[in-house]
Amino acid sequence: MSIIEKVHKSAPVDLDQLETDVAAAFPLPKTPSYRLQPMPDYVAHQEGVPRVGALSAEAVVRDYETAAKEIEAMGAELISAAKKCEEMTTQVHGAFAYMQDTAKAYREEAKRIFQRIEECSKLTQEVHKICETLKHRIEGNSTHQEHQSETKCRAGFEVARC
Repeated sequence: MSIIEKVHKSAPVDLDQLETDVAAAFPLPKTPSYRLQPMPDYVAHQEGVPRVGALSAEAVVRDYETAAKEIEAMGAELISAAKKCEEMTTQVHGAFAYMQDTAKAYREEAKRIFQRIEECSKLTQEVHKICETLKHRIEGNSTHQEHQSETKCRAGFEVARC
């Protein structure tokens, strides 16, 4: 049996129901009705214009008016974006000021640490000099004492200490 024979033998199709099903599955986009929109107040029909010309002029002016309203809406969006930019600029200035303060604090801390290291270095150098001086004095005294005790021992004085 062919496909065509199967279609003919199947139940009859309700065309009204089919149209309803198709319309529900694929809804037609609604086009705006220009007749419901009033004509802009900056235009008026002239006397003696044929109906076709008047309708064409109305359609064109309404299209232009719709575009003008969309442009105005874009302008409002642009103003909103500009306000957001101003807010961001304010925030950026605040963040920049914070960064400047942080950099200043880092420099001050670096200066403090630098000075502290140099002070410690000077103190270490001074301690080193004092230690060297004391070392030389100790060495000088012990050499002097050794020399005195050798001299005394040779001269025969205080032999018990030698």
